[in-house]
Amino acid sequence: MAESAEPISVSTGVRAMFLMLTPNESSFRTVEEVPQYVQQATPVFIGLMVLELVVGVLKTGAPVVTISDGLTSISAGMISRLPHLVMRGCELSAYIYVWDRYRLLELPWDSAWTWWFTLLGVDLGYYWVHRFAHEVAILWAAHQVHHSSEYYNLTTALRQSLTQQFASWIFYLPLALAVPPSVFAVHIQVNLLYQFWIHTELIRDLGPLEWVFNTPKHHRVHHGRNLYCIDKNYGGILIIWDRLFGTFAQETDKVIYGLVFPINTFEILYVQLHYYLGLWQRSNTYETIGDKLSTFIKGPSWKPGKSRLGDHDDNPKVTGKEMPHDPSWSLPLRVYVFVHFLLVLFTYHGVFESKTMLSQFTILGMIGYILLTLTSLGFIIDQRPTAAVLEMLRCVVMVTVLRYGYMKPPFPPLAVPIEAFVSLSLLYWALQSFSQLLSIKKKTD
Repeated sequence: MAESAEPISVSTGVRAMFLMLTPNESSFRTVEEVPQYVQQATPVFIGLMVLELVVGVLKTGAPVVTISDGLTSISAGMISRLPHLVMRGCELSAYIYVWDRYRLLELPWDSAWTWWFTLLGVDLGYYWVHRFAHEVAILWAAHQVHHSSEYYNLTTALRQSLTQQFASWIFYLPLALAVPPSVFAVHIQVNLLYQFWIHTELIRDLGPLEWVFNTPKHHRVHHGRNLYCIDKNYGGILIIWDRLFGTFAQETDKVIYGLVFPINTFEILYVQLHYYLGLWQRSNTYETIGDKLSTFIKGPSWKPGKSRLGDHDDNPKVTGKEMPHDPSWSLPLRVYVFVHFLLVLFTYHGVFESKTMLSQFTILGMIGYILLTLTSLGFIIDQRPTAAVLEMLRCVVMVTVLRYGYMKPPFPPLAVPIEAFVSLSLLYWALQSFSQLLSIKKKTD
């Protein structure tokens, strides 16, 4: 059995993603020994996304992802993991709490039977996490983030919610009555990793595997806003739960991806949080306490007089000719956003790598900088009037972070060029802001 939480190899990351780890190599006595499979799978994510992009261009003649949508999806994935900088994941923390105080028996951590039982148990728990996230409005407010892209590619897999983890832990607690936390810690990661590769249109059909496993074909249905797709195919690794509980749908008509009511923005905090505000505003239109509460605990489509899950009578009709929201913006601006995104991505990775050596104050400051950067880049993509001012302020913060050594260049020889690039960025946006102020002043005069 494995003995220490050493960094995993690329091959191990690939095998973890495709459910090819053996119980012998992925069983651990303590939680501390369990590798960070998800965090260490970053090279695998990048490699597969590049491969999908290349194959997509060769196969269809067009890229499978746009810069605006792809960066928004990756940004959502980054934000979803920021809480892990300051605390252990809610799912694992709650699990350990119940295990320590209320377990009824202790299955052996080094048994293959325990390993396979936990794989099934975690996947069944995920099915119900996922189903409730679609059937309870306040949980859908978190999960809708994952469905907000109108594209379907591997970057969509990374479009995760900041808040969903604060409720999903409840559904795994029955396992804590018998399964050791170290075994659960492996499978909660493996379950998530498996779901990465099924977010693609390039794999059409996997034959007999479609009967048992969740596949790209099944999961495409789940991401559709066609009427036949809504609230179907909740499975994580296995599709058998959907077949058993009556939520399975076969892919038929062309799938149109995204939310029923598209949000048409790439501003990342709005993508993450807008539905909570919408629920609050909707509840305020009702008079009775019961209706106000039902807005949050019944289905997203519920209205007074409707059944618990509501209906889809008010949904826009899907014609199959819908086009994703893809605003035009200049090539220099795309290059600018892409370069600054790479810089914040390196910073993000560096904070995770050195978090044990940083003070809580420094970590919170870097979280604030990452959120500011991703928000500002979203403003630029959306071409908002306030983008110039916000980006100017962000560049001021970035210069400060560079000067005080909180942001390290990916390679030492790039330190001076990066500082020069950021300084020029600051100058450009300062001039843009000044120009906007002059324009406003002339209009008022």
